[in-house]
Amino acid sequence: MRRRILLAILLAVAVTAAALGIPLGVTAWKLVESISTEDLAERAIQIAANLDTGLADGQIGPDDLTGVKILIPNGGRLVVRMPGQKPIVEGADPGPDVVVSTAELARSGKLELAIPAGPLRSRQTTVTGAVLLLVVLSVSIGTIVATVTARRLAKPLRHVAERAAKLGGGDFRPDPSRYGVGELDMVAEALDTSGRALAQLVQRERQLVGDVSHQLRSRLTALQLRLESLTIIDDGDVAEEARAAQEQADRLSEALEELLAAARAASEVDTESVELASALPEVAKEWHQVLRAEGRNLRLRVADGLMARATPGRLREVVGVLLDNAWRHGAGTVTLAARGGDAEGTVVVEVSDTGSGIPDELVPHVFERGFSGGGSTGVGLALARALAEADGGRLELSSRRPAVFSLFLRAPSRGGMPPEVRWPSERVPR
Repeated sequence: MRRRILLAILLAVAVTAAALGIPLGVTAWKLVESISTEDLAERAIQIAANLDTGLADGQIGPDDLTGVKILIPNGGRLVVRMPGQKPIVEGADPGPDVVVSTAELARSGKLELAIPAGPLRSRQTTVTGAVLLLVVLSVSIGTIVATVTARRLAKPLRHVAERAAKLGGGDFRPDPSRYGVGELDMVAEALDTSGRALAQLVQRERQLVGDVSHQLRSRLTALQLRLESLTIIDDGDVAEEARAAQEQADRLSEALEELLAAARAASEVDTESVELASALPEVAKEWHQVLRAEGRNLRLRVADGLMARATPGRLREVVGVLLDNAWRHGAGTVTLAARGGDAEGTVVVEVSDTGSGIPDELVPHVFERGFSGGGSTGVGLALARALAEADGGRLELSSRRPAVFSLFLRAPSRGGMPPEVRWPSERVPR
């Protein structure tokens, strides 16, 4: 994009320079020639006027040219021709390439004033070269301006493209960066609006799936218990029908589990092996200055070579939400750490601070959408949990005092597919 902008501006500058430079060069060439010939013609007319006074005596001799020598240019030659007289010549031979101006004299006389054309060509070349130099200078300035302009336009365009890519990868955090260009700022606003809408959509989708699965499982479990009680009654026909109904309920439960597993697999299809030692420092870089401005520190502890299955955009979003939560509601030093999990095939990313922790009455509600204990929107942690689950992971509050949030992720398997990990069924702090 930057190259295209630069070439477009340079093309416009080059066309403008050619459209103005060529006519200016030709005009300068002709102008110098016109000035020189007009000056020569004026001198010839002045010489003729002086000589016409001497013609009153009848003839002009070489001595009569003494008074007009001062009007002859350096290197020029004056030739006076009168009827019946030999030409009178004053001055040196200017050579074969000359500029000549003539004037009429009284009594059918005529004079020719010639100068060498070399000095005239030199002046023409000098002036034309100066014009071309100005054109080249203009093109150089235009190139500098084009480079700066292309860089100024290309940088925000790249940032907008990166923001759109992050949005497509699941990073829905708004970006406050603006560029001072109306159209690009409108695009940035639209991306932020789309990010908020997508974040709410993802959260509602995950919440709906969880609620539906919970309700269906509860109803199926109640139905299976009732049918099981019917299978032991004395009426054989009723017991047989109850067993058949119980078999259908069991099949329905298995189908529900398969559908939920397929939905989880579909959401995890875009996950990839992410090296946490390179991914987490990029997220932490955004928060170092924010925390330092309040006199707080951010510590990063990541083991080398630690890998996890995740969508990079969602991982950045979840960790960013946890760091933002520690900044807003925590205190003291914030620690971002990553380690291998206690269960085989898991990786744990933890965000903690040294504040007073989370009050007991708020613990059951920290992941509820719309609930906040500090005046925020109450969307961040709920969205972070939804995004973590979309990648097949889990987000839990693992410690109340001090507050420690743990993101459980799958570790890459040797075969390339994520291992089957059974997460805890209860979402409660340890």
